[in-house]
Parts: sequence; C-alpha cells; structure tokens
Amino acid sequence: MPKKKWNKMNLKDSLKFHMPLGRKHLLLFSAVIASAFGLSQALATVGIIADPVIGLNDPIMGSKHDFTGLNERAGVNAMAGVAFSDYGNPCVYCHLPPEEADTDSELLGGIAGWNRFAPAADQYTPYTSPSLDAPLRTPSSISLLCLSCHDGTMAMDMVLFTPGSFRSEDDAAMHMRMNSAKDLDSCGTCHDGEAAHDISPKVLGTDLSDEHPISIQYGGFNWRDRDFKLPLDPAGFSNGVRLYDGNIECASCHDVHNSTNELLLTVRREILCNTCHTK
Repeated sequence: MPKKKWNKMNLKDSLKFHMPLGRKHLLLFSAVIASAFGLSQALATVGIIADPVIGLNDPIMGSKHDFTGLNERAGVNAMAGVAFSDYGNPCVYCHLPPEEADTDSELLGGIAGWNRFAPAADQYTPYTSPSLDAPLRTPSSISLLCLSCHDGTMAMDMVLFTPGSFRSEDDAAMHMRMNSAKDLDSCGTCHDGEAAHDISPKVLGTDLSDEHPISIQYGGFNWRDRDFKLPLDPAGFSNGVRLYDGNIECASCHDVHNSTNELLLTVRREILCNTCHTK
C-alpha cells in the first residue's frame, strides 16, 4: 500500500483549511491495514493516527489534547471544524508526520523537530529573581511547542503539514487562538466562563515573569546547589519528572499525553515541587 501523502504548506496557505476524513473513517482504514499486513505492522500504521509507539492505546485519545475528539468529548459541535480545523489526526497538531520526519522544520518557519509554525522567541518576558543564578535563555523548541498554542498569539491549527486527504479550499474554520480577548480570532469570545467554560487559566500569554522558569539549567546535578535534589539520571527523576538536555521545560512538569492528573501534571500537585526542591 503506498504511503499516505502529506501537503507542504506555507504560512499563507496554512490559514485556509478543510474538514478531513472523520475519525470513524480513519479507524476503519486502520482495521483494513491490520487485516492485510498483520497486527505488528498494523500497530505501526495506527501510529499515524495516534502515538507512533503506543498506537490507539495512547492516553491522549479522548483527552483535552485530542483535538479530533473535542466535540465528542464536550457533547457539542462548536469547536473542531468551526473554531479550528479538524485534521482527523490528533498527532499532527504537534508531531511531524512520518513522511516528513527528516524535514528541517526551521527552514519552513517551524519549531525545530515539530509540526507547528514557530512563535517569535524574543517576544517572551521570562521569570527572573535576584536569587536566580542560572542564565536565562529564550524558550527551547519543546517549550516553544507548548507556547505556540498557550501564548495565544497563533491559531491552534497552525501546522506545517496536513494530511493529504485534507482539502484546504473547502475549509470553513475560523482558526482561533487560545486567547482570552473578545474578538473573532480568540477563543475567549465564547470561553469567558458564561457562554462556555473560562479559558483564561489555560492562557499563558507572552509575559512569563510569574510562571516557573523554563529552558533553564537544572541546579541539582552533582549537588552543586543544595536547594535542589540529585536527579536519577540526566533525563530526570524516577517519578516521571523529566529534564531535557539538563534543562527544566514545560514538559518537565506537564505531560500532554497524561490526562490522569489535574493540569496534566506529570505527578500529583502535592509531590511535584518536592521532586526537585529541597525546601
């Protein structure tokens, strides 16, 4: 069976999208693949619909980050296809499709290694403190990935590559931003706590001065700072709190594939801070 084709899109084209094949069609397609090639190869193919390794057992399916299933989960028809484009694939809102895995995202104006256009990294005001002795950096690619939705500056469906089945010329979505503003470009138009649930707790904006620092070197390696605990290894702690190239990032404390804990925290709130901090 030939590979699924994907369309390269520039910034201008990305503002026009279409409703793709529905979830039922994609699941049916996966079942056909399974019968033709056997279970082991089917799981790899299902990875195009869900996580490349976990497949349809990926906990993101049905979670808040499963954009293809938001209407079903919320019991309304006011989001996917209206507020943003439903690509029929929860992975492509973040991940490069398999056919483009070797593509240099940055050359197309994207975030390095990811399937989203890059926000301006110099627009953010980072956390700072007199007691902070680690150098401040602009957000790294994995934190830019989170900010590209949660800073409210770009549409939630601003991806580099869309499925080949997606017809941008027929799309009618409004391509709204996760922003609390009351305008036709922002989710806050409806999600104000009255017409729909309040979106403001999910909106970080570009002023990160009151947020936990990100893209900052963890101070606990080799016990060089006694205010921090020694991690299990350079990748993080045994409870799942992660480090990325020795840095604290958004994904250190939040797991977009984990819908078990509040705020998608990697571990429960009451033990999260004590994972790293001694006091």
